[in-house]
Amino acid sequence: KIAMKMYRLETIQKLPISINDAWQFLSDPKNLKRITPDYMGFKIVKGAESSMYAGQIIEYVVTPLFGISTTWVTEITHVKEPEYFVDEQRFGPYALWHHKHFIKPIENGVEMVDIVDYKIPFGFLGQLAQPLVVSPKLKEIFEYRREALIKLFGPYKA
Repeated sequence: KIAMKMYRLETIQKLPISINDAWQFLSDPKNLKRITPDYMGFKIVKGAESSMYAGQIIEYVVTPLFGISTTWVTEITHVKEPEYFVDEQRFGPYALWHHKHFIKPIENGVEMVDIVDYKIPFGFLGQLAQPLVVSPKLKEIFEYRREALIKLFGPYKA
């Protein structure tokens, strides 16, 4: 039996906005669609009617690969306004998905750090797919997000 390997994606982005503006935008689940590539067919099914709170369950439909739609259910497990929140997959394409979002004020703006720890299902096949498909796709999605946030809020100037 092959042990399931844990993977991590970490991104850092600076934006020229206040921590409160960053929190208002990032903690509203409805804004996720605005910073997700269109080809992912991202649609919130339910759970995003109110502002974020610990215990909130949000259900999405996404089409991450090969045009195959899947339901993705996440729970917001931790919220400390306006510093961080954590979402964890309860049902979906990953064997494990734990995403920490940190926001801190810096000179002329905020620094956002995303740390995603995840495991791929399907044992050995999943581990083969990780460097070929999953990791590049996740990096592409987070790069799209980076560009979308710059379009919305402008580039950061130190």
